[in-house]
Amino acid sequence: MPPAQPQHQQPPPQPPYGHAPQTPYPQQQPGYGYMPPPALRPGIIPLRPLGLGDILDGTIKLIRSNPKAVLGLSAVAALLASVPVAIGQAFLLDAMPSPLDDPASFATAESELTTVSGVLGQYAGTLISSAISFVVVTVLTGVLTRILGRAVFGGNISAGEAWQLVKGRVPALFGVVGMMAAIMIVPLIVFVLLLVAIAMNASDSSALGWIAGLTILFLIAYVAYYLFFRTRFAFASSAVVLEGRGPVDAMRRSWHLVTGDFWRVFGILLLTSILVGLVASLLTMPFTLGGTLFGMFGASSAATTIVTAVLIAIGGTLGAMFTYPFEAGVAGLLYADRRMRSEAFDLVLQTAAIEQQRQGWVHASADELWHPSNSARS
Repeated sequence: MPPAQPQHQQPPPQPPYGHAPQTPYPQQQPGYGYMPPPALRPGIIPLRPLGLGDILDGTIKLIRSNPKAVLGLSAVAALLASVPVAIGQAFLLDAMPSPLDDPASFATAESELTTVSGVLGQYAGTLISSAISFVVVTVLTGVLTRILGRAVFGGNISAGEAWQLVKGRVPALFGVVGMMAAIMIVPLIVFVLLLVAIAMNASDSSALGWIAGLTILFLIAYVAYYLFFRTRFAFASSAVVLEGRGPVDAMRRSWHLVTGDFWRVFGILLLTSILVGLVASLLTMPFTLGGTLFGMFGASSAATTIVTAVLIAIGGTLGAMFTYPFEAGVAGLLYADRRMRSEAFDLVLQTAAIEQQRQGWVHASADELWHPSNSARS
């Protein structure tokens, strides 16, 4: 009697919508030869825990899948933040004498920058730009996060639709950014007060030594401090927009998601910052260099100032136009990855994707899936 042949294991039936399947895909069993199918991918990422390549590829696909909304909004935000800096630098360069016409005057130009007009020309644009960036980047991050939430399921959403969904969450977004700013600024204030106290209670020679040594130690400690809290609260904006949480609850949620995988999250965020910084520098450098040289060597006129400001603004806009969506996309996909790994959220997404293929439900229904109550381990 011939031996019985092993039967191939069939994929388990899929549960109804709203319940996670028992396994994300049929597992390969020894001796059966059944290969598991690839993970479902209805949108920009496969619906399984993500690797670094998946995150970077998904971010690029996010930009390519909806360029009008993603790049258009980023360009507007970047332009608003770049123009004040460009104008300030243009007036500063215009006020400096040309080294070709008057080398002696150019050599003493540095001392002239300490005047009130020089300080205003150099720093006013930067301060205004920082204030504008605080507003527009906060709003932009929320809108891009909502676009990403749909793109995971292959859905597109216009900038206007995304804004309608996000505008109610803007106060909470500003709350998160404000608390993050306080966390970062408080150590700086304490350090400055400490330096003032040392300078007032020590002789000139000893004060300089103490101030120099403390400054070096503080800078090293502050970099570590900044990177730690930036990583811990990297998912707070996503929790505000996609889960509908308040500022404090969103920061607590981000802290919890990062716990257990801190170094991986830290490494991916740091690598992303380095990559986008290099690319943004390559995009910005030709225009910034051209504007600087034109302002230094050109004739002191309104036309020179305008051309210089335009060149510098174009460079800054191009760099930030790439930086904003890429960093927001990586943070959003890392947030999704951490939920998949810690909450089996990939099972929820796979079940929803199967139901989408079966019934063709509207992509807007995907917005509800991000609520924490839908986690398979909630």
